[in-house]
Amino acid sequence: MENFSEWFHDILENAEIIDSRYPIKGMSVWLPYGFQIRKATLKIFRDLLDREHDEVLYPLLIPEEELAKEGIHVKGFEDEVYWVTHGGQKELNEKLAIRPTSETAMYPMFSLWVRSHIDLPIKQYQVVNTFRYETKHTRPLIRVREITTFAEAHTVHSSSAEAAKQVETGIELYKEFFDELGIAYLISKRPVWDKFPGAEYTMAFDTIMPDGKTLQIATVHNLGQTFAKTFEITFENKEANHEYAYQTCYGISDRVIAAAIATHGDEKGLQLPPELSPKQITIIPIIFKDGGEEVMAKCLEIKKSLEAKGIRVQMDTRDIRPGKKFFDWELKGTPLRFELGPRDLNNNVAILGRRDSGEKIETSLDENIAEKVSDLLFEVEENLKSTAWAKQEEKIVTLDTLENASGIVDEGKVIKFYWCGDEECGRAIEEEADLDILGINEENIETDKLCPHCGKPAKHLALIAKTY
Repeated sequence: MENFSEWFHDILENAEIIDSRYPIKGMSVWLPYGFQIRKATLKIFRDLLDREHDEVLYPLLIPEEELAKEGIHVKGFEDEVYWVTHGGQKELNEKLAIRPTSETAMYPMFSLWVRSHIDLPIKQYQVVNTFRYETKHTRPLIRVREITTFAEAHTVHSSSAEAAKQVETGIELYKEFFDELGIAYLISKRPVWDKFPGAEYTMAFDTIMPDGKTLQIATVHNLGQTFAKTFEITFENKEANHEYAYQTCYGISDRVIAAAIATHGDEKGLQLPPELSPKQITIIPIIFKDGGEEVMAKCLEIKKSLEAKGIRVQMDTRDIRPGKKFFDWELKGTPLRFELGPRDLNNNVAILGRRDSGEKIETSLDENIAEKVSDLLFEVEENLKSTAWAKQEEKIVTLDTLENASGIVDEGKVIKFYWCGDEECGRAIEEEADLDILGINEENIETDKLCPHCGKPAKHLALIAKTY
């Protein structure tokens, strides 16, 4: 893909995913087809989180007093907050922040609910929109002012060990989530200067986009007792002593959908994994003057048999040329296509077309078509996933020196390098290379390698790249 940025903007428009012409910069409208993709993505997310989390919904507005309580946290967002200053014509006594994220909305309530160790753990999540006054160049779904799909989980625990274990659980949940979407990912522990404001440490998922830049697609934060001390979230332990709770939070955003589009798309348009596609197969009756009624009747019969197996089906009966229909559904990324014309019907066969490989498979109408389609959908899903991981592997190089790091990254690569882990050294590396250290990919390794910047013994394998 020669010009990914241009391709990405074109596909959002041509495949009718979003319309970015809303009259506020950095805000877009989800169109019906895009909304169905979003809906399918969130179904996968909710099914995973519902195993041990409760879905909730908190208010959009946060009193300035609550937002300001956690100084470290608000400092990370202070330049991005939208403020409500008036109710109608009347100036408010206290400004209200439109949530940039929800810690300061949720945690005052946790302090009311938590009294004893028997109240713990709390595991909640919500799917909401958040607002950040993004001052950099905005990009649809990637860098926006309204995050319309902000899915965040927040947990409260009675021990540091339990919170650390929940971080690992969050990581495993997101692995499963991205595996279902067929998105390849890198996991790293963010450097101390890039962790979530107020967190003890941040674990992050990044994916490598077609242009070689990385996109952060999920984060998992161990908050320790930072917010509990600020918002007085205390509990009585088994020994009848009061102590502060331990917390974690983790979230995803619209970027997940951007990553799925970028990961699987090609010059023909979208390629959607079966679980993500609004419709998993498009039936295209090829109608001529003779035999049209029989073809339509058979297509309807096939449609019912597929739907009975839980497969999402659409039948394109538009009065246009079949070639235009093929083009449209290739653009929109439907995984499979079913073609049937009068000659096919006379020969008792139909054609199944795969969007991923372009393969056309002749299949007998006497076969169990629903079973055949189900098997093919699984094959498509596995192929998209393995292709995504293979592409990522090609883009990662491990270097002993960062001498030509910028040039290598400009070729679309992400670099693994041996690092001492020192903050001053890391910041100097970023400044000199004009790149971002994503974080530690492998921690406390045993190696005789030296840090390429300061020459001290290396302790970690870290990742460095250009980022969105």
